[in-house]
Amino acid sequence: MVNKVMVTGATGFVGKPLVQQLSKNNQYVVRAVARIDITGLFEPNVEMGYVNDIDADTDWTEALTGCDTVIHTAARVHVMKEHADDPLAEFRRVNLVGTLNLARQAVQQGVSRFIFISSIKVNGESTAKNNPFTPEAIPQPEDAYAISKYEAEEGLRALAVETGLDVVVIRPPLIYGPAVKGNFQRMMKWLINDLPLPLGKIPNKRSFVAVDNLINLITLCITHPQAANQLFLASDGEDLSTSELLQRMGRALGKKTRLLPVPFVILRAGAALIGKQDMLQRLCGSLQIDASKAYDLLGWKPVTQVDEALHRTAQHYLHDQK
Repeated sequence: MVNKVMVTGATGFVGKPLVQQLSKNNQYVVRAVARIDITGLFEPNVEMGYVNDIDADTDWTEALTGCDTVIHTAARVHVMKEHADDPLAEFRRVNLVGTLNLARQAVQQGVSRFIFISSIKVNGESTAKNNPFTPEAIPQPEDAYAISKYEAEEGLRALAVETGLDVVVIRPPLIYGPAVKGNFQRMMKWLINDLPLPLGKIPNKRSFVAVDNLINLITLCITHPQAANQLFLASDGEDLSTSELLQRMGRALGKKTRLLPVPFVILRAGAALIGKQDMLQRLCGSLQIDASKAYDLLGWKPVTQVDEALHRTAQHYLHDQK
């Protein structure tokens, strides 16, 4: 049977390649939904949908009509420079209230499965080295974004109990791949510009997930019977130190990596002096994930190895610099 899948956030970093991948599979009819006109963005077999905003008042009726599965990738994402007077209220407006409004309307329209892309930040900001987060760990969201995602997860679970809707929650760590932005893009810029980096002696370990691997897991969750009402953590299955990541990204870019072996205690003292402790934590802290539940329950394995994913990311970045 053909499964009609609605993807929100269809122009986003995850949503766009997800729509492209699903549209190649004749098991699915894909409806891409965004807040801008996306005419011509996808292949002709992709149905288009539009919503003005995502909050308590969004009318999803037209977008949801006839759909079997919803994959909700759209969100108000974590931002470095927050301008809202009440950030938590703004994150909740979109990520909590907007998500639950969509899910309730999905139930009314006969949708059977709702896949919610959450965040590993629900678990917390860091782990002790070699003590990874698991799905069973007590959530410890710290910032407004993570709190709103956690509250949305809880609301979806309650709705599942109330209505019988199958809810699948996936918490990825930092996602990378072609067109990646943020710290990952900044790292590539450092390497391209041959900057000497004081990050050659960082003893941390971090989990990442290539966008191809995340999309593969999401796709598996569309129809897999064991995915119903489960929480999965996603990662590439290979944890890297910041030093290792820079070295391997440098190779992917064809650049010699200039890493200076500055002890972490000196970096920490310097970051404290200039008020950049948060940035140092993101670069040098550990955050590891145990994704074995997805392996054991779904038979999932990452389809793209880290070096291959880094190569694709690097080639896209280099092409954009031309």
